[in-house]
Amino acid sequence: MIVMKFGGTSVESATAIERVAGIVRDRLPEKPIVVVSAMGKTTNKLLAIASAAINGERQRAIDLAIDLQDFHFRESLRITCEQERQELERFLNVTFQELKELIRGLVVLGELTPRSIDAISSYGERLSSVIVAHAFRYFGIPTEHIDSRKVIVTDSRHTQAAPILEETYSRLAGQVRPVAEQNVVVMGGFIGATEAGATSTLGRGGSDFTASIVGAGIGASEIQIWTDVDGMLTGDPRILPGAGHRVRLISFAEAAELAYFGAKILHPATVVPAMERNIPVHILNSRRPQVEGTRVVAEAVHCANAVKSIACKGNITVVNIHSTRMLMAHGFLHRIFEVFDRFETPVDMVTTSEVSVSLTVDQPGRLEDIVEELSAFAEVEVDPNQAIVCLVGDNIRYTPHVAGRVFNALGGINVRMISQGASLLNLSVVVSQDDLVKSVEALHAEFFRELDPAVFD
Repeated sequence: MIVMKFGGTSVESATAIERVAGIVRDRLPEKPIVVVSAMGKTTNKLLAIASAAINGERQRAIDLAIDLQDFHFRESLRITCEQERQELERFLNVTFQELKELIRGLVVLGELTPRSIDAISSYGERLSSVIVAHAFRYFGIPTEHIDSRKVIVTDSRHTQAAPILEETYSRLAGQVRPVAEQNVVVMGGFIGATEAGATSTLGRGGSDFTASIVGAGIGASEIQIWTDVDGMLTGDPRILPGAGHRVRLISFAEAAELAYFGAKILHPATVVPAMERNIPVHILNSRRPQVEGTRVVAEAVHCANAVKSIACKGNITVVNIHSTRMLMAHGFLHRIFEVFDRFETPVDMVTTSEVSVSLTVDQPGRLEDIVEELSAFAEVEVDPNQAIVCLVGDNIRYTPHVAGRVFNALGGINVRMISQGASLLNLSVVVSQDDLVKSVEALHAEFFRELDPAVFD
């Protein structure tokens, strides 16, 4: 049994869904369970609808919902059996009527709570999963739809809910696996429900996480992540368009580092359930299914290159904290991180000396309050418009002179921070946002002049 997750671009239209049906049909002997994202940019459109509603723009919100309804009707009815068309039309009408009722409620309330965000953003996957299930049957694939909210049980941290794994795995094994023995199961990614039954979401990109949870829960032999690129690349395609090389094989640990530091191809949490159950993850391109993609496996992958890939995270903020009063005193770091914890702001990188700490954040929403608190016992300087460039590779730990090669490649580019050692798999530097592209280009040229053919394409 395998799990196949298809992202928004893979199910963005009737044509794209037909392509997905062909991919799934080729894998029927492996008893696939299919997890889908919302169609195209539907989630963004739903959030735009919510924003209009709470700003009192009732008619604009309704008009946007009607446009979204027309899109889903137009694309879905092209790939639905005649005998099922009435059923699908009824589902779409009822679902969009619910959405419009929710919009009217938001107009009255004038505010958007985390629970309301989950309620409105869940419609994308609720719609796409039903549409894809109907389409599969249209293309001759025996299919059954299962609402993810019935089996993915989460806590109540709306917009970023965490799955309650013991109960979720129990439901997946008892309700999904038996059905998948006979039919292709289609589920929506990203969404779940609290123990009280309220709709919840796993956060943006959470469809990957759903696929990994489902794979772990049903004991899959493989989890496939189908996207619109050929796999993991040696460099971010947004920075190096067409210049990166495909990585054939990478470890879970390396993939997790890359995901955390900005690689968009995998949700950062995706690999955790797969890692725990030792299920390989296979990243593939739904537009080019003949390409072998990237396999993510448990064991470290030997590679002649020190670096497997370069990830980057732009628009981060560096916070410099200095206090001579804390010289030879204990508790400095505790006081600093207690403030960040209280304001629920995660930290990416940290460098320290006796009386100074520099750290980076990519969520500056509470930074003004944090600086005010820190200023009670330290001098604080904030530098926005910075970027992290992260070199990832299991071989970094065994290869001398990597840091020297990094600084030589960067030449005259000013490096604000450097971190190596917290993870044996990465070396990260902070540079100005203006120097990001130049830095990635220089480092990619330095570390990928020659390629190990067993690892890179």
